[in-house]
Amino acid sequence: MCKTILIADDSMFMRNLLKNLLADNGYQVVAEASDGSSAVSLYKEKMPDIVILDLIMPTMNGLDALKSILKFDPKAKVIICSSMGQKSFIIDALQIGAKDFIIKPYFDKLIPALNKLFR
Repeated sequence: MCKTILIADDSMFMRNLLKNLLADNGYQVVAEASDGSSAVSLYKEKMPDIVILDLIMPTMNGLDALKSILKFDPKAKVIICSSMGQKSFIIDALQIGAKDFIIKPYFDKLIPALNKLFR
């Protein structure tokens, strides 16, 4: 059975890029969100295996969405995928509970990071 994914990014271009990359590698995108609060709602509704979360989004940012998702489901697997690669963001995300941090546009690191979650 293929792993299900929720993509949360305010850029439709980025979501489509990720969706194609994931589909090509055997992952199934079950939901897409353009802001953090939608991501949290969709997580609760769909319970995907993995969440790919951008940091900078309207309504609720990625770190707050990460906190909300982990509060709802402490076992949630969330990977932050953001162009905001400052060390402080990375450290914050990982300390809150993100499984990995991928800096856009280095998506060649995304599939190995996802595969590592299910070894």
